[in-house]
Amino acid sequence: MSEARQFLYRIRPTRPEMLTEGPTPAETEILEAHSAYLKDLTDRGVVYLAGRTLTTDEGSFGIVVFRADDEETARVVMNEDPAVRHGVMRCELFPYRIAFWSDPEG
Repeated sequence: MSEARQFLYRIRPTRPEMLTEGPTPAETEILEAHSAYLKDLTDRGVVYLAGRTLTTDEGSFGIVVFRADDEETARVVMNEDPAVRHGVMRCELFPYRIAFWSDPEG
């Protein structure tokens, strides 16, 4: 098996009003599943970091930096994200390489 590579997926809300007016009850449920999915992947050492911008305009986005054996596996990880799978977020996958890392806990 080859060494795991790094990838980044960028996600953006498909309904921008979700950020300005708030999510619908259905979106809230999906976003909770999205958070649980990313937390589980982080706990298992797959996700290095995940977060979002604090803006609420059309430029707002989130990123997930993670490891996968290959691009096909990376696409599965991205597409299995509940926010992506249920159409609350649209996504783009990029090969990525972390050049520098600082442990904030030091």
